[in-house]
Amino acid sequence: MDMPTPKAEIIAKKARVIGLLESVLPKEAVIHHEAELRAYECDALTAYKCPPLAAVLPATTAQVSDVLKICHQEGVPVVPRGAGTSLAGGALPTADCVILGVAKMNEVLETDYPNRIIRVQTGRTNLSVTGAVEEDGFFYAPDPSSQLACAIAGNIAMNSGGAHCLKYGVTTNNLLGVTMVLMDGTVMEIGGAYMDAPGLDLLGVICGSEGQLGVVTEATLRILPKPEGARPVLMGFDDNETAGACVADIIKAGVLPVAIEFMDRPCIRATEAFAQAGYPDCEALLIVEVEGSEAEIDEQLEVILKVAATHNPVELRQSKSADESARIWLGRKSAFGAMGQINDYICLDGTIPVSNLPMVLGRMNEISAQFGLDVANVFHAGDGNLHPLILFDANKPGDLETCEAMGAEILKLCVEAGGCLTGEHGVGVEKRDLMLHQFSPEDLDIQMAVKDVFDPAWLLNPAKVFPLTVSAARRAA
Repeated sequence: MDMPTPKAEIIAKKARVIGLLESVLPKEAVIHHEAELRAYECDALTAYKCPPLAAVLPATTAQVSDVLKICHQEGVPVVPRGAGTSLAGGALPTADCVILGVAKMNEVLETDYPNRIIRVQTGRTNLSVTGAVEEDGFFYAPDPSSQLACAIAGNIAMNSGGAHCLKYGVTTNNLLGVTMVLMDGTVMEIGGAYMDAPGLDLLGVICGSEGQLGVVTEATLRILPKPEGARPVLMGFDDNETAGACVADIIKAGVLPVAIEFMDRPCIRATEAFAQAGYPDCEALLIVEVEGSEAEIDEQLEVILKVAATHNPVELRQSKSADESARIWLGRKSAFGAMGQINDYICLDGTIPVSNLPMVLGRMNEISAQFGLDVANVFHAGDGNLHPLILFDANKPGDLETCEAMGAEILKLCVEAGGCLTGEHGVGVEKRDLMLHQFSPEDLDIQMAVKDVFDPAWLLNPAKVFPLTVSAARRAA
């Protein structure tokens, strides 16, 4: 993974930069000793590590503005960081950059139940947003697997989704407004506590921009009343392709479950050994959940079970209690930790049309055989957001490179099947060099022109999203 050569002139003035940062932040909020910086040398894409020049932890929008003004004045790159859970290297630092973490910015600023909104600082974790309103009967819908740890800042940067995004949408469908600080320290208010903001849809540009345009410090989010109830059904199948066809047929039947989750045999076995959820011994498993009143749930499940029966499932288990529901979800929620118990892995994130699931899953098995590495699948099948886990040995020379080459082929397959390189993890550095497989040079040039407007010096989140040769050519033009 190529990264730009650090600028020696920036590293040479580290002491000056630290002094300026300590003039606007408490000393404990400026981290610059080598041992302490190890905590910021990577995110959840741990194959690549590089300690930054420094890391700062501001507590307010004003402090973020002060930090960015200094870095802009000194020409120092800045990498915004939420909770560091990015699987795409979205917060990977360079040796001449300052990490700007929002972990201390975790307050609830306002709740407005009549208008169903909550305004928070973006260092607040995803799950704790629901935690702030659930006693009053509300919840925040996007639910990434890392929701216990991931921050709203990162969710906005990568437009994160989760198991329940089939019905409720991803972050962009639940984000109403932001406070964002530009690289020169300018504070912008975009959107607000209403459905449609006047003027250009800049909020749509910000959500999913991966820290390329500014640092989002506050967010106005949509909250929803809790449904009366929810009930999952577990389905086991003899092969992946049949499970994929069942997903497509459920969607065709006109029912909108709140979630359709998929797991294949390698993942099922790993989660059973790890969590003992009671899953059947089968090739593929679906968890389909619906919600509403008891009558609505029964009506939806009747349709879903009829569709499933046409695909000859080896097991069809409908939850009859809260405890059974929890056990059905236990393995799925434990999947990534369970896979980590048996091997190193890279978790991919490509999206395809649901109708192409059977074809893509079959082709993925062929790619696995071609490269000689196992792949386990656990993903949001309802909206075609795949999460193949490629297993490799980090201590075996060449295995990481083989794993990455295999991952590139799977992501190219997603694009060729009518999908895209990422559904919720973002591009970061992981998919950066594949962008030309999905976009033409002209397409990328337009995207980079947007960055030019917000960040003319290209100091924000360097070496992410755009292939280095493409971005270098534009800046040189």
